[in-house]
This record gives sequence, structure tokens and C-alpha cells, in this order.
Amino acid sequence: MASVACIGECMVELRQAQGGASAGQGGGLYSRGFGGDTLNTAVYLARLDVKVDYLTALGDDALSDEMVAAWNAEGVGTRRVVRLAGKLPGLYMIQTDGKGERQFFHWRDSAAARQLMSLPETDELLNSLMSYDVVYLSAITLSIYDAAGRERLFGAIKRARLLGTRFVFDTNFRARGWPDRDIAREVFATAFAAADIVLTSTEDLLALHPGESHDQLMARIPTPELVFRLPEPVSLLRYPGGASEVRAEPMTQPVVDTTAAGDSFAAAYIAARLAGAGPVEAAQAGHRLASLVICYPGAIIPGYAMPPKKRHRPAAPRQASK
Repeated sequence: MASVACIGECMVELRQAQGGASAGQGGGLYSRGFGGDTLNTAVYLARLDVKVDYLTALGDDALSDEMVAAWNAEGVGTRRVVRLAGKLPGLYMIQTDGKGERQFFHWRDSAAARQLMSLPETDELLNSLMSYDVVYLSAITLSIYDAAGRERLFGAIKRARLLGTRFVFDTNFRARGWPDRDIAREVFATAFAAADIVLTSTEDLLALHPGESHDQLMARIPTPELVFRLPEPVSLLRYPGGASEVRAEPMTQPVVDTTAAGDSFAAAYIAARLAGAGPVEAAQAGHRLASLVICYPGAIIPGYAMPPKKRHRPAAPRQASK
């Protein structure tokens, strides 16, 4: 069974309840949950029957205990979660407007996950990447580590790729995590050069390279397999031997909350590719799941709302990189 290591941070999520804000006052009720981009992807991968472990650091507090219990209940592996005494997870708050677009507020500077690349357990954790078929992380993951931590992580990924592990990088750019855009561009270029598959969007790349065309932005990414999402529900694909455009099916339900649209797309894409689907079919699966996710509040939709599982042809056996 194919396996995926998702690396990143999960935080406590405060989400504005429907009808909870008082008119003109900006207050209201919030519900508490847990979320983070790569964690959302890990949950959806597990729901799509992919064996997945989440690699992160948490505190030894009750909220961290709840997170681990929730991940286990979803089928996400927690054996690579490091627990740090006296630390806490980060926190973020979501506000959504009438069109479902969201705004985030974060409190995460001292979160446990930021120390993951500088712990006594780090070497063992990074060496474990060689045992997975896919390593998945995002630019948000990279933004929480310092330069030495990122170098350490990229070194481990390069070693894992020599044994056949594939690296999937999701750009998922958040400006607050990259106060120096030049550093962000350098880190993105390093990730692009190391990746087997890049999942990106005009929104992410134009923030770093304003004014460039689609072709110019895509030309910056040398990876053999690229999924480039446009502002409309369309993906431009580039892969060995071809290129395609994939359009999402028209929406039949109102958009409620766009949180985790990209995270769920990534999960469905990776799951389909691991199951043997080609890039086009995988992108179609990504659009289908994302189109469902944005019809529900919060990052993780109810289990009953998941689409029916689709069988693909068997995946090719894992081979080491040349």
C-alpha cells in the first residue's frame, strides 16, 4: 500500500459561527476545531484510503491530546508526531464574507511545530522520509522553519528521492509567513528544483512575480509534473509527453467557505496518482473534491459528504531515482 508523509503544522481553529456576528459590532460566536493546510490534506488522503502519517511537533497540553486523538480517528498516522513539554499549538481564526471568501488571523510564533527541524528527534524523523512513497509539504510548512531547518529538510528529501520517494510541493503562499519576498523566491526555487510534482496557482505565484503571464510563471518551475490552477476553476497541466487543460464541472450548490479547497484538491490529486491515474484524471478528481469542500463551513467536511471512491488502474512499482 502506497504511503505519504505530510509535513507541517496543525493549529487550533476558531471559526465564525453562521449568524454569530452581531450586526455592526464585529463580535459573535466562534466554534473551535483544528486545522492546517498539510493536516487538511492528510485527513482527506486518509479518507481516500491512502496510508498517511503526519509529521509535526505538538505540546503536552490537552488541546494537543485532542488533536492526536482526532487524527487517529480519521486514520491519519501519528507515530511521527513529536510531543514537547511545556509547549502549545498555534491558533488561527477564520472570518468569511458573504461570498465564502475567508480572512485568517494567526497566533503561532511560539508554536511547537516551529521547532520540528531542531530537535533531538529530528534526524530520526528525517531519515524516516526514505520509507514513504511520497513526501508532501507546502510553502506554509517551509515558512515556519528557519534557513538551517529548511536546508536540513531539503537535504533529507533529496536523499529520500534517491531511493524512489517522490516529493510533492504545494506553493500555498501566505505573505505573513514571508516578510522578505526575496527569501521566499529563493526557497520556492529550491523546492521547485527538488520536486517531482508541483501544485500551484496564479494567486500564489503572482504574489511573488507580479505582472507575469501564465507561461512565464509556469516556465519558472522545472519540475516534470506541474498543476497550475487558474482563478477560475481550471487547471493547466504539464507532464512528460504532454500538456492539458482541465475544467471543473459547474457548481450545483452555493459556495459557503473556500477554506481547504486547495488542500483537498492536493489530496485527491495525490491519491489518484498513487492509484495509477494519469495527471488529467487526477486533476479531475482534485476539482471534484474541492468543489464539494467549498460547499461546507470549515476545512474538513463531514465524512458522509465525501464523494464515492473511484478505482484506478494499479500504480507502477516504486523505482529509485537515477
